Amino acid sequence: MKDLIINDRIRNIAIIAHVDHGKTTLVDQMFRQSGLFRENQEVDERIMDRMDLERERGITIAAKNCSISWNGTKINILDTPGHADFGGEVERALMMVDGAILLVDASEGPLPQTRFVLKKALENHLKIIVVINKIDRQDAQVEAVLDAVYDLFIDLDADEEQIEFSVLYAIGRDGVAKHELDDESNNLIPLFETILREIPGPSHHPKEPFQMLVTDLDYSDYLGRLAIGRIAHGTIRKNEAMVCIDVEGNQRALRVSKLQVYDGLGMAEVDDADPGDILILSGIEEIHIGDTICTKEQPKALKRITVDEPTIAMFFYTNTSPFSGQEGKLVQANKIKERLYKETLRNVSMQCDETDDAERFLVKGRGELQMAVLVETMRREGYELGIGRPEVIYKEENGQRLEPIEQVYIDCQEDFLGIVSEKLSQRKGRMVNLVNHGSGRIRVQFDIPSRGLIGYRNEFLTDTRGTGILNSYLSGYEPFRGNFPTRFTGSIIADRQGKAVPYALFNLEPRGTLFITPGERVYEGMIVGEHNRESDLNVNACKEKKLTNIRASGKDESVVLTPITPMTLERAIEFINEGEIVEVTPKSIRLRKMELSASARHVNRPR
Repeated sequence: MKDLIINDRIRNIAIIAHVDHGKTTLVDQMFRQSGLFRENQEVDERIMDRMDLERERGITIAAKNCSISWNGTKINILDTPGHADFGGEVERALMMVDGAILLVDASEGPLPQTRFVLKKALENHLKIIVVINKIDRQDAQVEAVLDAVYDLFIDLDADEEQIEFSVLYAIGRDGVAKHELDDESNNLIPLFETILREIPGPSHHPKEPFQMLVTDLDYSDYLGRLAIGRIAHGTIRKNEAMVCIDVEGNQRALRVSKLQVYDGLGMAEVDDADPGDILILSGIEEIHIGDTICTKEQPKALKRITVDEPTIAMFFYTNTSPFSGQEGKLVQANKIKERLYKETLRNVSMQCDETDDAERFLVKGRGELQMAVLVETMRREGYELGIGRPEVIYKEENGQRLEPIEQVYIDCQEDFLGIVSEKLSQRKGRMVNLVNHGSGRIRVQFDIPSRGLIGYRNEFLTDTRGTGILNSYLSGYEPFRGNFPTRFTGSIIADRQGKAVPYALFNLEPRGTLFITPGERVYEGMIVGEHNRESDLNVNACKEKKLTNIRASGKDESVVLTPITPMTLERAIEFINEGEIVEVTPKSIRLRKMELSASARHVNRPR
C-alpha cells in the first residue's frame, strides 16, 4: 500500500524457539537490563511463566505480552510457546509483530519445533534475528549450528532478504549478547541495538480509519471481557463508539470504556493509542478471536486469523463412577460444557462439539500435551470429569482416507537404536535419516502416523533407560498406512468396591504391574494394574488373608510390596485402550472401564 507511515517509536517482536532453548530466561534478562526493575529489587526467575503449570513443567504454554523501553523506543515482546501442541498460540502471536528473535541452542541446534515456529514466521514475512544461545556449554558447536540454521532457512524456502539475517551469540542466563564470538560483552546492549536497527517499526496508512484485529482475549473481575490486539490503522480514544465485525460479517455496536497498553509486566491506562501499538480494550462483551474492531462511520473488516486444523480428538465425559462428586465441586455436564466453550474462545486451535449424548463432548486439538494441560487446569479449578483415549482426525480426499503424519527426531545412545527402530516400525514408522557423530549417541529421523505416537512416549523412555530425547512435528497428511496393535497387554480390573489390602496386592504382583497402593479405595470396573498378557483380568483387590485358630509353626512373613510409579495424567492418557477412560478429580487420577459391570462387559465383548 502506498503512502505508508512507519511508527518508529514502537517495535513489536516475538521470541520463538524450541522447548528449553532459553526463551523465558532471556526475556528475564531483557527486563532487568532495560531498567524495568529498580536496583537490588528481588524478582523471581522466569517471570513470564505466570501459570503454575508453566513453572512446574518448565515450558511456556500460553503466549504472553509485555513491554520494555530502550533509548526512548517501546519494545513490545511476545513470549511464545515452543511446543507444536500449542501452535495456535504461536500463530495468534505472530499476527501482532513485525519481526522475531529465533533462539537456537548452541549444542542441540535447530529442532522440530524450531522448524515449526520459523516456518510460521517466514510465512508471515517477518524480519528474523537469529540468536545462538548457551554458547558457554561445554558441548557447544556454534559454527555447525549456524550452518544448520542456514540449511533450515533454505529448506523452508526463505527468500534472499530473509536469509540475510543478523546473527548474535548469547548466554541468556547471564544476560550477555555479542555480535562475534570473540567480542567482549557483559550485557544485552548488542541485542537491543540490533532489534532497533533490524526490526521495522509498525506501518500504517494515515487516511485509513481505526482498525484492530482481536488476537487474544482476557477477563478482569472489574472490567469484564478484555479484547487484545494490534492497532492496524488509525487512533482510538476512551469512550469512543465503535463496532465489532464478527466471522459472518455482522456488526455490533460497542463503546470502549477503558484503554490500556502493556507497560513492563503489567498494563497502563491511556486516553488514546497510536497505530502499531498493542492495545487492551474493555467494555466489550460478545467478542471472539479474529473479530475486527473499527469505526461506525467506516466499518472495514481485517483478514481473520487462520490456524492449522486440529489433528487429535478426545471425548470428555461427566464422571459416572461410584466416587463421583466426593472430591470435586464442579461435576455437572453443563458446567463442563461451559468450561470447554470458554477454552475455545481463548484458544484458537481448539474446538468443542456437542454429541448425541448430553453427558459427552468431543474436544479437538493439536496433541496429547495440549489436551493434558487443559484437563490438568480444569482439575485444579475443581472439576471432576472422565476423558477417553485420544484419536487422530482423518481426512477424505478423492475417496481416499488420509491420516496426519509426524516427523519424529530421536536422540539416543547407539545401543538403543535396535529397540527404538523395531517399536516404531511396528507402528508404521519409516526411517528417513540417521546421523552418527561418533560420540556414542545418534540422531535418527522417522516419519510416522500421529496415532503411532499415542502411548509411545513413556515406552520410549523405558526402552532408552530415560536417556533418549524424542521430538516431533506435524508434516502433513498421507494415505492411511494400515492398522497396527497399540497395546500388547490387558488390564487388571477390580471386581468389587472396597479398600485395597496388602495381602491381595502381594498375590497380584506376579500377574502384572500394579497402579494402586494398600488402603486405596477401589470399585468394580476400576483398573488397578497392567496385565502381563493381552487379555483383561478381573481380580479381588480387597481379599484378606483367611485367619484360623491354628498357630503356624513358622513366623508369618510380613508383606513387602514393590513400590509403584505414581500415575500421572499423561501416563494415564497414554495407557488407556478402547473401552477405557481416565477419571480425573482434584485429588485423584483413576483408570476405569467405560462399562463398570464385569458381567455386562462379558456379554458385550466382541466375538
